Amino acid sequence: MLQKREKVLLLRTFQGRTLRIVREHYLRPSVPCNSPLCSQPAACRNDGKLLSAEVTHYVIPDWKVVQDYLEVLEFPELKGIIFMQTACQAVQHQRGRRQYNKLRNLLKDARHDCVLFANEFQQHCYLPREKGEAMEKWQTRSIYNSAVWYYHHCEDRMPIVMVTEDEEAVQQYGSETEGVFVISFKNYLDNFWPDFKGAHELCSSILQSRRERESESQETHGKEYPEHLPLEVLEAGIKSGRYIQGILNVNKHRAQIEAFVRLQGASSKDSGLVSDILIHGSKARNRSIHGDVVVVELLPKSEWKGRTAALCENDSEDKASGESPSEPMPTGRVVGILQKNWRDYVVTFPSKEEVQSQGKNAQKILVTPWDYRIPKIRISTQQAEALQDFRVVVRIDSWETTSVYPNGHFVRVLGRIGDLEGEIATILVENSISVVPFSEAQMCEMPVNTPEDPWKVSPKEERERKDLRNTHLVFSIDPKGCEDVDDTLSVRTLNNGNLELGVHITDVTHFVAPNSYIDVEARTRATTYYLADRRYDMLPSILSADLCSLLGGVDRYAVSVMWELDKTSYEIKKVWYGRTIIRSAYKLFYEAAQELLDGNSSVVDEIPELKALEGQSRQAKVDELVWAIGKLTDIARHIRAKRDRCGALELEGVEVRVQLGDKKNIHDLIPKQPLEVHETVAECMILANHWVAKKIWESFPHQALLRQHPPPHQEFFSELRECAKAKGFSIDTRSNKTLADSLDSAHDPSDPWVNRLLRSMATQAMSNALYFSTGSCAEDQFHHYGLALDKYTHFTSPIRRYSDIVVHRLLMAAISKDKKMEVKETLFSNKNLEELCRHINNRNRAAQRSQKQSTELFQCLYFKDRDPETEERRIADGVIYSIRTNGVLVFIPRFGIKGAAYLKNKDGLVISCGPEGSSEWKPGSLQRSQNEIVSTTAGGQSVTFRLFDHVTVRISVQASRCHSDTIRLEIVNNKPYMIPSTELCHQSAPLLRSELVKEVTRSVEEAQLAQEVKGKVIEEEHREYCQTRGRSLYTLLEEIKDLALLDVTQCETLPCH
Repeated sequence: MLQKREKVLLLRTFQGRTLRIVREHYLRPSVPCNSPLCSQPAACRNDGKLLSAEVTHYVIPDWKVVQDYLEVLEFPELKGIIFMQTACQAVQHQRGRRQYNKLRNLLKDARHDCVLFANEFQQHCYLPREKGEAMEKWQTRSIYNSAVWYYHHCEDRMPIVMVTEDEEAVQQYGSETEGVFVISFKNYLDNFWPDFKGAHELCSSILQSRRERESESQETHGKEYPEHLPLEVLEAGIKSGRYIQGILNVNKHRAQIEAFVRLQGASSKDSGLVSDILIHGSKARNRSIHGDVVVVELLPKSEWKGRTAALCENDSEDKASGESPSEPMPTGRVVGILQKNWRDYVVTFPSKEEVQSQGKNAQKILVTPWDYRIPKIRISTQQAEALQDFRVVVRIDSWETTSVYPNGHFVRVLGRIGDLEGEIATILVENSISVVPFSEAQMCEMPVNTPEDPWKVSPKEERERKDLRNTHLVFSIDPKGCEDVDDTLSVRTLNNGNLELGVHITDVTHFVAPNSYIDVEARTRATTYYLADRRYDMLPSILSADLCSLLGGVDRYAVSVMWELDKTSYEIKKVWYGRTIIRSAYKLFYEAAQELLDGNSSVVDEIPELKALEGQSRQAKVDELVWAIGKLTDIARHIRAKRDRCGALELEGVEVRVQLGDKKNIHDLIPKQPLEVHETVAECMILANHWVAKKIWESFPHQALLRQHPPPHQEFFSELRECAKAKGFSIDTRSNKTLADSLDSAHDPSDPWVNRLLRSMATQAMSNALYFSTGSCAEDQFHHYGLALDKYTHFTSPIRRYSDIVVHRLLMAAISKDKKMEVKETLFSNKNLEELCRHINNRNRAAQRSQKQSTELFQCLYFKDRDPETEERRIADGVIYSIRTNGVLVFIPRFGIKGAAYLKNKDGLVISCGPEGSSEWKPGSLQRSQNEIVSTTAGGQSVTFRLFDHVTVRISVQASRCHSDTIRLEIVNNKPYMIPSTELCHQSAPLLRSELVKEVTRSVEEAQLAQEVKGKVIEEEHREYCQTRGRSLYTLLEEIKDLALLDVTQCETLPCH
């Protein structure tokens, strides 16, 4: 029987009035206790996660402990933790959404032995707050009362330790109930975990940081920053249009002085502004940190400033360049923060020379974050000297108005500065990527496939699925060595003469049940993370590389889309969706498929399935396969031509298609010449994604997951138009069709790099493609600009993208709905789906950044130990693609590097080139125009650098102790670099590129062996983490199918897919 209670809430309106709201609150005789010792399992209905039966006691943290020491409670070694609903709500209301989501994720994580107990809905645990009782006292009393009930509920068989920071509670409840112990959190660690060094150090760091904050708040300092406005004032100001809401983006090249606020929500529509808002200087930033959702007040137009057009060093302090800024733009100041984006930060301690010793007492140390955009953080520690050679993780606790810098605390050590594993760990932490092992509970959900117990198709599935094993020639086309084959193709002639095209995608959802442990983990990861020398899979390898990989010659479950096409026009007559059983006949690699398409049968010996055959049998199989590949290619050409007529963008040049980030990319690591078979497979995948998008939207118009690509802002094309103009080309950016046509005609016969760089600039101007829920967006905003499709989604890679898993479930639900069957699939509501889309978009951006950063790490490692004066590979040809006031931006095709080359150095000297073109520094000045920059020496000699000029550059590495190393470019000659004939005759461009990582990997391994560290550890670590380690950057990138297929899920700057 439910008991009804009333809960009174006091809310404050925008006008500042207090509103009293009375809500009904129902109490139940039993709620899930999630304990294996439950005395009433039928009543409690413990269906979810249970506490371990191996623990010696249960721990119940008080609300204050959960707020302040959640990081310590996150240690998986601490087991048997029961979080009371009262404590969780205190975190939600007092610490904000970010901390609360962290707690929610901890409770969901199968690796952590902790559960939630809804004490405020249990009739024996619920305590009404007494009149005049402080909220904090009621929360502690409520949690203690629930702890006592829980102890008796488990029939007094498991001692309970309640940990609290309230000394009065320790005195009052400490010995009140036998079997329920109330002690401080520090005492708990001292007595129960005396040897757990990590927990003790973290606890001490948090405690010290808290004391510092308390003492600082009592001291009377002059204010460094103004107070933030109250929330109700900010919300009212946003509503009235006085204030503007947006996300703070700090310019990493001018982190001390230049940040921009990108408009968000209603502000972007109502403000009338078409550009970002400049926040000039740290004072105007008012304690906001990169990524925070801030509220901005525009300054008067007379105080507007322009962004600086000069190249600059990353590590510049508050000194602004003497160069004149560009046109004034809307400028503002931060008046409040709606949502803090604080996370874990990797920092470096100052060197011994920089630290002023303060004796043995805890020191206040300013540590420097690895990310240039984050301000220095002040922490208290006694380990400054011991940690100065390490990368360290810290967290920010507060940033008071009286402090120039934020306060934080030490969390853990990552590794030594410069060590490969430590630098990779830094990249992962900076992108909030967790690569913990798949848990035992998750792995227990996985199917078994061993020689002793091989996996087989079940009779039930044979009855329910369409069996294509004996009727369809199914095959895959993938990069060489690919182990996670998630798509296959088929084409055949039907009895009526028409054709049937089939796309068959691995049925991951058969093995991953909604809300199972592995599903929750895959949802959290959201994507497979590809780094330069390894990858971290979204799903365990038993699925990604085995049972969900559509390998040749084995039975597999699939979800298929099959179209009947007109035999001559290839127009689609009908479409079928459903679950199937397939057996792939061939696992082809791209080059072999292309050779067969071109009529070269000598490649047959490289296809294992054909190699063993002889005579007529072999020839018949080859003819059948060649016909299928040729027919698929014809169909793909027709599909592509149809999209072209609608304005699909063809951003040609493999370099552009695999671009990984803005300004720095690794696009030349893919072979230069794309194969037509790449396009064939890509078009089939695009077709499947498009038709599935239409299907799930028709069935679930308010809760389908689609992918949109908004048209880019026209102002982003200004640099592209100006650069094209310098070469006499006109770029029409009014629509995707006119842009595509303009780029097609912008060819310089004497230099193919002109067109490639123009296409690269077009790519940079594109908006990001994003996942969204159809219930949160008007239908006219569904359009995919780059692909020229009205609806699009991701369906074809469920092994490595969680979005595709969601889409598979939606498709299965749509099929059930069509058959008027019960929809068994668990579907997300529009609100939950929109939240999931935000999470997946966020994780995709993290995947892009980490891939880009790890590649840059390897590029720097490759060049670091080579003499720039004598090493031939340090000298390369570069193409100027942008002019700045004090230098140029240069692209190096050979290594896929983009960077700045200064024409004026720090001493004020300018570059001068002699008769042979060799350069030196001399006194003089620079004169910049739109398409060129002229360097004139005091002696009157001048040299001109124009857009798209080829110059010879020297590549070096600028080492940094606190940040990542960076590539430095120096123009050594104003003429193109002539590649020595020795290089031309024995090295192709792709070989050079793969060599980059192989060389670095070899060097690192030798260094590791010399130090007698890490060799076996790394292999064991990868086995433990159930992850995959790539052989090299080149071979790894070949395995990223969608990069080869022009898919840009991992690429925020490309429009495709």
